[in-house]
Amino acid sequence: MKNQVTPERVMQFAWGYAPTLVVEAAVRHGVFDLLDESPKTVEQLAKKTGASKRGLTAILNVLVSLNFLSRKGDRYALTPESDAFLVSSRPGFLGALYRHMSSQIIPTWLELDKVVRTGKPAGLVNKRKQGAKFFAEFVEALFPLSYRAAGLLGEHLKISSTKKPIGVLDIAAGSGVWGIALAEQSPHVSISAVDWPEVLKVTKRVARRRGVGNRLKGIPGDLLEADFGKGHSVATLGHILHSEGPKRSQQLLRKVFKSLTPGGAIVIAEFVPNDQRTGPPNALIFAVNMLVNTTEGDTFTFAEMSQWLRSAGFRNPRQLDVGGVSPLILATKP
Repeated sequence: MKNQVTPERVMQFAWGYAPTLVVEAAVRHGVFDLLDESPKTVEQLAKKTGASKRGLTAILNVLVSLNFLSRKGDRYALTPESDAFLVSSRPGFLGALYRHMSSQIIPTWLELDKVVRTGKPAGLVNKRKQGAKFFAEFVEALFPLSYRAAGLLGEHLKISSTKKPIGVLDIAAGSGVWGIALAEQSPHVSISAVDWPEVLKVTKRVARRRGVGNRLKGIPGDLLEADFGKGHSVATLGHILHSEGPKRSQQLLRKVFKSLTPGGAIVIAEFVPNDQRTGPPNALIFAVNMLVNTTEGDTFTFAEMSQWLRSAGFRNPRQLDVGGVSPLILATKP
């Protein structure tokens, strides 16, 4: 029968949480790191990890089905994806993101039914009382997620060839990835990192480890209250507008405009849905994440953010494809 409807996709989504937890279990038991040494049997992995053969067999087979592992005979091996992103020694390691999902995100999502009914979030990660600890615990794990995009941004802005001082205002700095990646491309870059004091401890630690700590100054406080200073060449807003909501986001953009020198660039990293809000799924799912964890947060279209930027005084809003989870949005202060 043509076009027969099957329950396959419905069943896949019913078990949608499973891949996240399976990958996390493999990361916690060091499976990917051990397979980086060489392909191994489940018996060898059980001996090295101390985990049960039965437990490892179950998760290894799921990982093969998801193409995170391959199997030849009785030996399991990495695939290009797991080699790049799930081995802890790799610069692109994202294994810690899975721990964040299971311990911090999934518990609040379990209250989604109540959140939808009441319109009130299960958590308040955009408020310091709850959010400072929340972000301090996981922002460092997100560094690899944006590092490549931040490096490509630096190439686009020709940071390495500029001989004049470049002040980078890194707003909601978190791990500091945006400012740090630019500072690594030129000794002329200095960073002003804005975040809650608890998070700035992480920012400074990462900057020191990356060798640019002496060029980073912390500006502690709420984004709308902290003193951004003046004359910055670049301002980065790395995945922060989604937690602020429309009103605070527009206030923030106007404040950033005042802090930039003429000709300065604002750079926004966000999960961007299309104008019809029909996709991509990642951007729309993240909007639900903001529903669960903030009072006003959402994801915003390029058209919405472009209008906000123009209203704040910026010109030429545009998108820069950096091959990451989302494009960057740039605009210029005239």
